[in-house]
Amino acid sequence: MILLQVAHGTSQFPMVLYFGTIGMLVLTIGLIVFIIFHQRKVIRYQMQLQHLEQEQQKMLLNASIRLQEEERQRIAADLHDDAGPLLATARLYLNENLVNLDKTAQLQSIYNAKQIIDDTIQLIRNISHSLMPPTLKNFGLESAVNDLFQKISGSGSMNASCRFHDYRERLHADQELIIFRVIQELVNNILKHSNASFIHLTQNLSGNKLYIRLHHDGRGITQADFDKLNKSNVGLGLKNIQSRLKLLHGRIYFEKDISQTYYKVTIEIPRLEEEAVAPQL
Repeated sequence: MILLQVAHGTSQFPMVLYFGTIGMLVLTIGLIVFIIFHQRKVIRYQMQLQHLEQEQQKMLLNASIRLQEEERQRIAADLHDDAGPLLATARLYLNENLVNLDKTAQLQSIYNAKQIIDDTIQLIRNISHSLMPPTLKNFGLESAVNDLFQKISGSGSMNASCRFHDYRERLHADQELIIFRVIQELVNNILKHSNASFIHLTQNLSGNKLYIRLHHDGRGITQADFDKLNKSNVGLGLKNIQSRLKLLHGRIYFEKDISQTYYKVTIEIPRLEEEAVAPQL
């Protein structure tokens, strides 16, 4: 009887081994299929993410190109509509008939032409200053921002103040111009849309990064709003900010204070003094 049980158990062992092998094989195949499908899903997700990033880059590039084109058109309009007529008028006073006039009329014509030429020079100087503010060029970012905020406070429309804590060395001139343009764009947005009563800017360094923070007590946006606007066809000014900061490998963050009393905008820029950056208007 014992021999029969042993024989019976021995005959069942190959069956158990067979089904165990089949089970392991099915499990292995299932695992391989799962890994393949998972990898395909990851690859598909990465491709979608890459496509979204490419679309966003395209939108930022288009915004930057549009900004430059608008600047060129504005400068062309200023020169054509303002400088052109002034110079044409000066030419009338200095025409070939000037030699036939009496001395008093000649002096008056020359004086009038000089006044018009002086006005034209001032106009061109103003256009030049809008492209590169002389305070920024000669004294740096801190002086230019202080000058900007003093003008805002002087207008009586808003209480504007700023404080630079760690500005002992100037950045590359192109970097300072881009940062100043970003600050200008942010301040203009606050002036136009926020209905704020105050705006305060601070600057400091932390490690190898430069931080600029803007606080105001008006209507503002959060990071979610900024990301949404960046992906839409509106918010050109914000896209210009993003495209400019990208040249500096910088970032920008929008948030509302925990107290819910004011909004804060933080600009984070690596300090790369020696790196040349293409200037953007």
